[in-house]
Amino acid sequence: MTELYCASDFAPHLHEFADAFGLGVSTANMPQNAEYHLHHDGHALGLVRGDAPKARVIVDFCAGATAHRRKFGGGKGQDIAKAVGVSSAYLPTVVDATAGLGRDSFVLATLGCQVTAIERQSVVAALLQDGLERARLDSEVGDIVDRIRLVHTSAHQWLAAQAENSVDVVYLDPMFDHDPKQKAAVKKDMQAFREVVGQDVDSDDLLGPALDAARCRVVVKRARKAQPLAGRAPSYSITGKSNRFDVYALARVEAPA
Repeated sequence: MTELYCASDFAPHLHEFADAFGLGVSTANMPQNAEYHLHHDGHALGLVRGDAPKARVIVDFCAGATAHRRKFGGGKGQDIAKAVGVSSAYLPTVVDATAGLGRDSFVLATLGCQVTAIERQSVVAALLQDGLERARLDSEVGDIVDRIRLVHTSAHQWLAAQAENSVDVVYLDPMFDHDPKQKAAVKKDMQAFREVVGQDVDSDDLLGPALDAARCRVVVKRARKAQPLAGRAPSYSITGKSNRFDVYALARVEAPA
């Protein structure tokens, strides 16, 4: 997918945005097929299946489940906060090397962390950038998303280019195939992701560069019963109902000396 579909009167405003992600802009009618396409309706960029245009996947940090978690999610008591090492004494800088739709980046930014969100897939990065730009105009979350910097590139290359121990925490959440034994239905955005993006088959290769770049720790989000990334046992794990956070501890999470 290389085209971003929109109405002709909105196309001039989208060319610079689309160019940043290697996308074209088309004012033609979106194909009415079973494939996913990018479409901008004048309000938000969405991932839309051609034969079901009302089912849109967008990034929205201002409403829905994201807003509910921001208000009632548990703050520093959340497992992700404990895994990353957020405390009242120090807020680590975090590289979310597999940013996706930016949900975990937003949670960490809500906690006060400065986050570098890396996403290599053009379609996903465009959806995330659109969500960030709209959220910056919102009075409740504008200051939160200002703590998120999106970098559209390969995390493998970005991490390899960093100086040793140059970032506090590297966070990894690779995407894997849905477990057919899991009873809960796959959410529409994850279903779209799996069809458009596919599985992170090279995620094992991220652990080494992440450990080299991190000063304090690397955190890997896994399914509860999944094997550890690259077969390397973590220092310890924080396990929830469906997920766990594998923590590879390198140093105390505190301000650099």
